[in-house]
Amino acid sequence: MKTWESTLLSPDQSVLTALATMDRSALQIGLVVDGGQRLLGTVTDGDVRRALLAGKDLKSPVSGIMFTGFTSASPGDSDEAVLFAMRKKDLRQIPVVDPEGRVVGLRLLRDMVRPGNRENLVVLMAGGEGARLLPLTENRPKPMLHVAGKPVLQTIIENFAAQGFRRFQVSVNYLGQMIEDHFGDGSALGVSIGYLREDRKLGTGGALGLLPERPDAPFFVMNSDLLTTVGFSKILDFHLANRAQATMCVRQYQFEVPYGVVRAAGHKLSGIDEKPVHRFFVNAGIYVLDPAVLDLVPQNEFLDMPTLFTRLMEKGGECVVFPLCEYWLDIGHREDYERAKGEYPGVLSGTETA
Repeated sequence: MKTWESTLLSPDQSVLTALATMDRSALQIGLVVDGGQRLLGTVTDGDVRRALLAGKDLKSPVSGIMFTGFTSASPGDSDEAVLFAMRKKDLRQIPVVDPEGRVVGLRLLRDMVRPGNRENLVVLMAGGEGARLLPLTENRPKPMLHVAGKPVLQTIIENFAAQGFRRFQVSVNYLGQMIEDHFGDGSALGVSIGYLREDRKLGTGGALGLLPERPDAPFFVMNSDLLTTVGFSKILDFHLANRAQATMCVRQYQFEVPYGVVRAAGHKLSGIDEKPVHRFFVNAGIYVLDPAVLDLVPQNEFLDMPTLFTRLMEKGGECVVFPLCEYWLDIGHREDYERAKGEYPGVLSGTETA
């Protein structure tokens, strides 16, 4: 368990540094303080996600996104009083400050309330051939490639299980028997695993038509070639809070044009933008769907997730995006897989830098 001191930030440090601080501390909050350690504001991943959606630069000072109307506790406050404040304002952390406003501690909801299991189903897509990773995937499906000493798919299942999720369906096709032989019914990992066996490629959306029964609550769909430190409960809570029918996790992607971009009106020069940076949100391969969305999934037909979302939007369905600001890496390319092997163990130990 990391100490509360590891959450401290100065107001001139960047949003990116705040993200790295929250990841390393594992306490899901940054406390922005002045030189005398007086609390100026707090930063959570929710603040960062809102900043990303508003187009903020991750290199901008954290003082521009910190929350100054924070709730704090005094050193002598009882557990009951702190827990009441947390539940009243839906907080997971409350900083403890002395009479001079200096931070002297941090109270955590997880230390006072034991989290329960989540009954929501998790569907993991593990049927791809991994052609871009040949020859590594010649005799092994991509989700069974090892990172940090274990198959990527096992890491994904264990991360979900650590957050209270116990029910899984795994879509298999290419060398699927190897996956089934390794995981079995999931009991060795303390979970329940069933398998959706694709006789032919159905796509991420089409494979949902193989579910043996309709879930009775929102469920996850995730590609099995992803490594991430995101809190899955946060995504589910976001989906429910926004009363969405479908939530797509997105990742900020940017590129710099290596030239001066010329703006012109007809033949007249109107301006020059030197090496501009363009930022976009891209699909991160993690979704939450309401059961009713399955009405749009055909039986035994190919359907990808972008098409499923498009169909839902055309019918007026509420689709929202959840911007990821945590560690995320798709191992679909050889260079990314090699990067993951060298990088992810450091993420697990908290030594990876942003």
